[in-house]
Amino acid sequence: MNYNNVLVMDNESLAKLKAHYEQNKVELATAYAEFEAVGEGYKLTIYTKKDKHGNQKVLFQGEKSEEQASLWAPLAVKEAEKEAKTAKKGKERTSKIVFHDQIGSDEVGTGDFFGPIMVVACYVTKEDLPLLEELGVTDSKKISDERIREIAPKLLHFPYSSMALDNKTFNELSEKGLNMNEIKAKLHNRALSNLKKRFPDAEVDIDQFAELKTYYKYLKGEDICKIDNSRTGGELLFPSVALASVLARYNFLRKMDAMNGKYQMEFPYGVNKETIPFAKKFIAKYGEEEMKKVAKVKFTTYKKIFE
Repeated sequence: MNYNNVLVMDNESLAKLKAHYEQNKVELATAYAEFEAVGEGYKLTIYTKKDKHGNQKVLFQGEKSEEQASLWAPLAVKEAEKEAKTAKKGKERTSKIVFHDQIGSDEVGTGDFFGPIMVVACYVTKEDLPLLEELGVTDSKKISDERIREIAPKLLHFPYSSMALDNKTFNELSEKGLNMNEIKAKLHNRALSNLKKRFPDAEVDIDQFAELKTYYKYLKGEDICKIDNSRTGGELLFPSVALASVLARYNFLRKMDAMNGKYQMEFPYGVNKETIPFAKKFIAKYGEEEMKKVAKVKFTTYKKIFE
C-alpha cells in the first residue's frame, strides 16, 4: 500500500474535490496549502503553487490515501501519472515515504579537499512531510547551493544535531590510523544519539556508507545509537535523511563562507582543476602549517601540490 499519493488537478476538478471534502475541512497547518481535509485514515492537502498550466498538486496521506486518491485519479491531468512513476523510481525526490516518526542523518564534505566534514541528524514526523515536499527537500547533491541557501533557513525549526569536524582534527585522527568511514561513523553516532535521547520512540535511519556490522565495529567503546534502517540512497527513501542532507550542506556552506572571510580567499569546493593552483597560492601566503588546518592532507591531492 502506498501511503503517499499525489495527483495534479486543474481548477474545475479541484472545485469538485473541495466541495466533496468540505465537511472534513480543517484549519491550514502550512502556509503552502490552500485547502486541507482530514477523514478516517486519510489527510489531503491542496498546495497553492501552480505549474505552468495552472494546475495544482494534491497530496493524499494515510492508510486510506490510495483509496481516496483512486476516486479522483480519472479527473487528474495526465502529467500526474508520469510524476508518480518518476517518484516511484526515486529519480527526483523521495521515492518511499516512511511514516514512522524518524531520526535520520547524512554527511557532506568528505570529498572536499578544503572545508570540514559536516554530519547532521534530523527528527521528522509525518506532519512535516507536506512542508518538505513543498520545498523540494531531497538529496542535497540534486539541489543547487543557491537553492539550499534559500530553503534551509525555513527548515531550521526542525529538531536537529550538527557535528562539524575541522580539517586540523581530521588530519590528527587520520594520523592515528582512523579511516574516513570510521570517522564518519563516530560523527553519525554522536549526532543520532543526541536526538535519540530527546525522541526515544523515533526510528533511526541513515544513508549507508558501511555494512552495519562494520559500522558498529567502528563504534567499539562508545554508547551506540541503534540503527533501524541503513540504506544506500537513504536521502531518497527517508525524509529525515533528505532533510539532514540539506542542512548538512547548508552548514558546510556557512563554514566555507567563514573560511573565505578569515583568509580573504575563495576556497574551491570538491577536488577539481582549481584545487592545486589555489593550494599553492594559499601556502605562498599563509604557509604549509596553516594549510594543514584547512585541507585534508591525507588526500593524494596534497602530495601533488609539491610536485
